[in-house]
Amino acid sequence: MSTDKDNDWVRLISADGYSFLVRRHVACRSGTLKNMLSMESSFSEAVSNTCTMKDERGAVVERLCEYLQFKAIYDNGSLKKEELPDFTERLAPEVALELLMAADYYEC
Repeated sequence: MSTDKDNDWVRLISADGYSFLVRRHVACRSGTLKNMLSMESSFSEAVSNTCTMKDERGAVVERLCEYLQFKAIYDNGSLKKEELPDFTERLAPEVALELLMAADYYEC
């Protein structure tokens, strides 16, 4: 049961200026982004549909977007853990630590 607002696009901007468009319902898989984009909040991100991720470089934001999409697809409880594809196979070692820190901050 999705609304038009759930299907809106939001923009995530990395510290080095890269811009990523994701569906609002995908971005809201992150607790931090969900709070920032909530219309009940007084955050400017809710009005502009744009979140600037000041501490994250583009490669990390890109992987974070991929993970949020992965989570939106597979986090519905219909598959057993053994049937889930392994997301970690997509990660390059050079971004793993930064992604872990970003995922912790953005509550993914």
